[in-house]
Amino acid sequence: MIQLPVQQIQLPSLKEACVQQLETLILSGELRMGERLPPERDLAAQLNISRPILHDALVDLETKGLLEIIPRRGTYVSDYRRNGSLAILSSLLNYHDGSLNQELMGSMLEMRLLIESETGRLAAVNRTEEQLKEFQIILDDEKSTPCNEVQTLTNLDFAFHHLIAIASGNQIYPLILNSFRTVYTSITGDFFSKYYDTSVIRTVHQFHQNIIEAIQRQDVEGTHQLMIKMLNHGETYLKGDVS
Repeated sequence: MIQLPVQQIQLPSLKEACVQQLETLILSGELRMGERLPPERDLAAQLNISRPILHDALVDLETKGLLEIIPRRGTYVSDYRRNGSLAILSSLLNYHDGSLNQELMGSMLEMRLLIESETGRLAAVNRTEEQLKEFQIILDDEKSTPCNEVQTLTNLDFAFHHLIAIASGNQIYPLILNSFRTVYTSITGDFFSKYYDTSVIRTVHQFHQNIIEAIQRQDVEGTHQLMIKMLNHGETYLKGDVS
């Protein structure tokens, strides 16, 4: 019997399926903010699952900020903009079938500019010799990767930005980037797919080279400004604001 290099297909658990269905109802607006869900016993019957499984799913959704469980009063749809965590970013991405709407895209790009211009500045101060070697490996891999290998280029781009966050010496910044990796790579994946065989990508990789050189010589302001220019360059092409 021929053994194919495949992985076993995993069906979502009942809890995961319940979470996904309720997420869709909330994110689509079919369940409105402030609306009370049916009692757990009734909702479990509607979903054809046990009450303990439903309760576990509701707790997961509360952790994400999509629901609020109030003892003896019931479960309510929450305003995730006020109560949500970074965990909801993946849910928003899944709801939009892997893409981001314009408002969420703009918010993401604004956050990147704020955080990553700062991680670059700090990396120029705190980077280690070992991290400089890691940066060089990433740069070499980018140069040797064919332009049509979009997934590899996307992964390398994330590794570049994540290593800068690590080199910053701040313990929180790398965790923030990890928390929205799925959303982050969705954006950059679209970028590399659209411009993979153009000078746009070559310009990005030149920015990478220039940023690492600035970090190596501990040019704090130079690194800060280069990060801003690179992120603005990417935003311009992501939004299609080019003539």
